[in-house]
This record gives sequence, structure tokens and C-alpha cells, in this order.
Amino acid sequence: MKRLGLIGGMSWESTTHYYQVLNRMARERVGGRHSAPLILWSVDFAPVAEKQEAGEWGALADELVEAARRLEGAGAEAVVICANTMHLMADDIADAIAIPVINIIDVTATALKAVGAKRALLLATRFTMEKDFYRDRMAENGVEALIPDDADRAELHRIIFDELVQGHFLPASRQRLLDIAEKERSGRDIDSVILGCTEFGMLTPPDLYELPAFDTAFEHCKAAMDFALGV
Repeated sequence: MKRLGLIGGMSWESTTHYYQVLNRMARERVGGRHSAPLILWSVDFAPVAEKQEAGEWGALADELVEAARRLEGAGAEAVVICANTMHLMADDIADAIAIPVINIIDVTATALKAVGAKRALLLATRFTMEKDFYRDRMAENGVEALIPDDADRAELHRIIFDELVQGHFLPASRQRLLDIAEKERSGRDIDSVILGCTEFGMLTPPDLYELPAFDTAFEHCKAAMDFALGV
């Protein structure tokens, strides 16, 4: 298997999930005592979150580029950014290293298209929902990504930063996500749901939704393991 370099800690709750899922996939697909060859660069999320709120995306790009270069220097053969929002600087990272970046947006779009989904509801941080990078890249892949209204975007962002990244997975918030998705399904003719925060699949597994729902962390891990196995 090829060695994957993970940029994690954003948050470590979902990075832990990445580690578990990748190793389970390696065991299931290769068998026996096999596990995934991984190198992890885990950041302190508090200063990252502060820079996100302050709009210091250039400084964050510099930090992640440095992390990717260190992973490459340590022997990683591809980089996996274990967060949706930080794919805002995925192209900067890809341009700075010689190994590929496995892009969570591309692999999620591929999963959507495999079931014929073309009009998806994007649930994520307000950065991911409101900035153009995610929806534009989805559009390039043939998928229209729609976002909830202002109040629901604020609530989703609050759930992520006040609860999930701090390890609080609450039943009321699980129901809130399902309610938002149901409201949008009834009113906007969506055909699928993108769980565009890497913690959302842990809070609300895809099978809880009325529509096909896609856990971006799982799709990312699946594509990363395909790369590791040369599929």
C-alpha cells in the first residue's frame, strides 16, 4: 500500500474518525493483520479557528502548505486534508508539492454522480457554504450545491464549532440537521444531501436521511484507500 499523509486536527474528533475508517478499510480490503500506512500532521485547532473567523486565509494556506511539505518529506505519497473548509486552499497545497492532493470535493461529487444526483443540499460550516470554492468545484463536476437560509446556516455553524469540534454530539442537534434537510427537500426539489462537515456523518449517519446522503469524510477515506491500493 502507498503511504498517505493526513493533515488533521480540524477537528481531532473527525481526524480520529479518519484514522479508524482508513484502517478498517485496509483490513477489510487487504485482509489479515493489515492496516493503513499513515503519517499524521495534526494542528492545534483553536488558532486555526481564530484565523478562520478573522478571514486570515492566506496565513492558513501557508501553514497547510508547510504541513504538506513536511508530510511529503517524511515519505507520504499523497496528501489528505481531513476537513472540508480547509479545501479552500487545496489548490495552493497541490501547487506546492509533487505528490497529489486527494480532494474531498471531487470525490464527493463522483459519489453523487454515481447515483445520478445533480441537485444537492450542502450542510457545512458557514465558510464552506458561503464561499464560492466548494459550490464552484461541485459545479465543475456537474453537481449543483444549494445551501440553506441564513438562520439555518448560522445554526449549522454553531453546532459544528460549539458542539462537534468539542466532542459534544447531541440528539437535539442530530434532529436539527434532519429537520433542515427535510425542509429543503420539501421546498427546493433537492435530490441529495452533502454532509459537508467531516463531523456531520458522525452526528447523523447518511441512512437517517430521507434522500441519498453522502458523508464526505467516508467518501474521502474511500478514495484515499483506493489510491493507497492503486485502484
